[in-house]
Amino acid sequence: MFTPNPYGMFSMPTLETKRLILRRIAMRDAKDIFAYSRDAEVARHVLWSAQKDVSEARDYCRFMMKRYRNDLPSSWGIEEKSTGRLVGTIGYMDYNEDNATVEVGYSLAHWLWNGGYMTEALSRVIAYTFEAMDVNRIEAQHELDNPASGRVMEKCGMRKEGELRQRLYNKGKYVDVALYAILREDYEKQKDNKHD
Repeated sequence: MFTPNPYGMFSMPTLETKRLILRRIAMRDAKDIFAYSRDAEVARHVLWSAQKDVSEARDYCRFMMKRYRNDLPSSWGIEEKSTGRLVGTIGYMDYNEDNATVEVGYSLAHWLWNGGYMTEALSRVIAYTFEAMDVNRIEAQHELDNPASGRVMEKCGMRKEGELRQRLYNKGKYVDVALYAILREDYEKQKDNKHD
């Protein structure tokens, strides 16, 4: 597979949007990560539990830094330009080389919900993935009782492909999810339409 630069496929270069900087997570981010990750509402629909202590955030930073070093699917930290604080993560949950497919996932501080921030971040990640990587399909999933996440995916040009019953085991129960995807050809079409 083609790699975008000498550092490997998942080098996670810094990306920018109007209000955000997407960058590699560093140890200095632990306090900011803990500030939003201890919120049970933020943790409700993701596969990790609300953090109880800043040491858990430090462990997460170390885990992500190790993934960067080993060129494994990783996440960017989402930094809010106006405050310089890390307010979420977005990145690759999984990669299937044979089928040129990645799965993306994300989380965001509760106080920024419904402000268009995640749509901004996901749009940028989709563009980067198709422009810099040899990927044909980007997938994402959300629990059915979290429809706001599906709206983010739709705004970014992803299409709902179906519902998968009890696909994930989360917080002590099996949950149904909706699967969304965008293909390279969808992305190219959207890009062409913007230029018309």
